[in-house]
Amino acid sequence: MTDIVTRAGSKVDALRALHRRRSPDDPLVLPGPWDAASARVFVGAGFPALATPSAGVAACLGYEDGQTPADEMFAAVARIVRAVDVPVSADIESGYGIAPEELVERLLETGAVGCNLEDSEGGVLKDPRAHADWLARVRHAAADRLFVNARIDTFVRGEHDPKQAAERAIERAALYVAAGADCVYPIGAPTDVLPLLRSGIQGPINVHGTVAGGPSPTELGELGATRITFGPQLQRGAAQALRDIAAGLAR
Repeated sequence: MTDIVTRAGSKVDALRALHRRRSPDDPLVLPGPWDAASARVFVGAGFPALATPSAGVAACLGYEDGQTPADEMFAAVARIVRAVDVPVSADIESGYGIAPEELVERLLETGAVGCNLEDSEGGVLKDPRAHADWLARVRHAAADRLFVNARIDTFVRGEHDPKQAAERAIERAALYVAAGADCVYPIGAPTDVLPLLRSGIQGPINVHGTVAGGPSPTELGELGATRITFGPQLQRGAAQALRDIAAGLAR
């Protein structure tokens, strides 16, 4: 048990270190594995850490996004963690209605050393102060054992005006960082407001990247991103490649 704790401790320390002192043109890029095989592919390519996407895992398990039972999500994360020897952060959506203390212990049991937590549920933004209190309970239960990435949904669930959404995101970020979040993730933020977010948010910022046709990681870093994740894009790209292969075989 001591060896397991030591390994987990070293991995969360490594994940935190990957977020520190990054130059603007070198953001941390975290691909999102949806199963053990994809996790090994990404590690084989040289990525130092991974971040699971809930939608990608859901698709792999045969569910729509947001419909995966908690037990199945935790089991999927555990399989991914077992397959690789790098830090893994898990997208556990809005926490599945589980009390923070139990949520933390169940996540730690998977071997993950980070988590992504949303501030909306059922398509509706949560009260930011109530959510900050909830995040504070997560931080208290986790102590320094988890890297907490607090997703901010103002661009996808709240304001339609990007500047207003950015202002609301900055307000929420201040509450979440004060509650103990290690990083904030204003998902869906357009690139032209990233400098505004960077100027108003303390600490690391997670930005949603694109795999084709959008700004490069270097460009996103120069606009203010500390780290870049891709949601289910990689899983969907792999699924499309498989559909193309299947269509060729069926001719």
